[in-house]
Amino acid sequence: MLFSDTLVLIKGAGDLATGVAYRLFRSGFPVLMTELPEPLMVRRAVSFGQAVYDGETTVEEVTARRVEDSREGLAVARRGEVISVLVDPEAHAVEVLKPRVLVDGVMAKHNTGTRITDAPLVIALGPGFIADVDCHAAIETNRGHWLGRIIYEGSPQPDTKTPGKVEGYARGRVIRAPADGHLRPVAGVGDRLRKGDLIGHVNGHEVRAMFDGVLRGLIHPSVRVTKGLKIGDLDPRAVDRHCFTISEKSLAIGGAVLEAILAWLNQGVGSRDAKREVGS
Repeated sequence: MLFSDTLVLIKGAGDLATGVAYRLFRSGFPVLMTELPEPLMVRRAVSFGQAVYDGETTVEEVTARRVEDSREGLAVARRGEVISVLVDPEAHAVEVLKPRVLVDGVMAKHNTGTRITDAPLVIALGPGFIADVDCHAAIETNRGHWLGRIIYEGSPQPDTKTPGKVEGYARGRVIRAPADGHLRPVAGVGDRLRKGDLIGHVNGHEVRAMFDGVLRGLIHPSVRVTKGLKIGDLDPRAVDRHCFTISEKSLAIGGAVLEAILAWLNQGVGSRDAKREVGS
């Protein structure tokens, strides 16, 4: 691997973190990702976190494999054949492995404990972080003109609390649990749905499509959900292939992380033009 001595540890292995891992792995970096025992990601067909459930998963010809501890994860990652995925909800692997680069891809919309001192280069995705305080660089994740920008001072745009519009749809694109319990799906990822079609049940409550589209993601049935939790993703563009390929948003964010790492390896953190808050 071209950058075999630059281990990148990514906290989280959902679809956005997967876009990052994919870009870095393809560019020659050893990658280890950490996840929850029961990951909450919805776009499981394009999330390396699915390896937690299946032992191994492949997204666009890149494979991720579940490992049992940090040392195994490091050895697997450095072989350069697959990405390592470790169940490590507190990310203790950061202390054990001391990666050169840490990427917080949890997407909790707030900082869950990442510190700028956790690695020589710390990068965070999305709102909840202040660059040059919590991390060396933050990446804008909000759709629009600033998507994928690297921020070296200041913060990404705040959480809007609503998904970005796709084909004019925002409300209903994100499917939320109507009650506490487990999702019992009757539809699957890639299915074309009409408005009102049944997607599944949560504790006896029906979950139905709010418009015509393709079901792009569903949370794993083993996850106990709470009312209001995101459990699915309905795409009005209705392109089946979109369900099984990494999104343009994820790839844009992955490209930004790759740029930030290469800039750091080349000349150190920051650059003459990037030290500004988005929108300034």
